Amino acid sequence: MNLLALDTSTEYLSLALLKGAETFTFDVNAGQTHSQIILPQIQALLNSADLQLKDLHGIAFGAGPGSFTGVRIAAGVAQGLGFGSKLPVVSICTLLALAEAANEKNAEHAKVIACLDARMGEVYHAVYAFIENEWQTVIEPGLYKPEALPVLAGNGWVGAGSGWQTYPEQLSTVYDGQLQATQPALLPTASAILKLALPIFKSGNAKPASEAMPIYIRNRVALKTAEREQGLRL
Repeated sequence: MNLLALDTSTEYLSLALLKGAETFTFDVNAGQTHSQIILPQIQALLNSADLQLKDLHGIAFGAGPGSFTGVRIAAGVAQGLGFGSKLPVVSICTLLALAEAANEKNAEHAKVIACLDARMGEVYHAVYAFIENEWQTVIEPGLYKPEALPVLAGNGWVGAGSGWQTYPEQLSTVYDGQLQATQPALLPTASAILKLALPIFKSGNAKPASEAMPIYIRNRVALKTAEREQGLRL
C-alpha cells in the first residue's frame, strides 16, 4: 500500500510517505511558510520514492487541534489532492499522534498525557493508554488553562508535547507524583499519523476527500484588535 501523511498543526512541516514496506520522511521547522513549501516538498518526497500521486492509495493528515492556519492547510491539501486524484482520506487527531510519537520514541511510554501549547494561556490536552495493541482514550481532547487540567487516576504517566515545555511547573503540579517522565520537545509527526492511519485504510474505513475537515476544539478563529496588539496568537 502506498500512502501519504502530512501534518502542519505546529511550526513544523512533517511529511511521511509509505511505499510498500518502505517509509520516506521529511520534517522541517517551516515557521509560517507551510503553505508555500508543502506542495513542492510533497512532490520531492514522491520523486524520492519514484512514485506519482496517482500511485497512492490514500492520504492521511493531522486534523488538529493546533494552529488554526496550520490545520486548515493540512485539511485543504488533503482534500485538494484527494479530490484531484480520487483518493480517500483519513483524519488523525494531533494529540493522538503525539501519544503515538511518544510511544515510538520509547516503547515503555504507553500511558501518555498529550498536551500542546494552544497560545493565549491555554493548552490542548488529551490522555491515552496503549492497551492490547491499540490506543484507548482515557480523557477526550479539550482546551484548558494549564493549572486546571482534568484529574487523572494512577501513575506512570508520560507528559508529551509543547504544553509541557511552555507550562512545566503548572502541569507537573497538577499531576504531581503521577509522572514517569516528560517529553516536552515532542511534536505530532507525519510518521505517527501514518502508523495510526494505516489500519484504517486497510479496513476500508477511509473517507471521501470531501470529509477532510479540521478539528479546532477552540471555537474562536480570530483575535480582537487589542489581543493582536498584545502579541497574542491563536
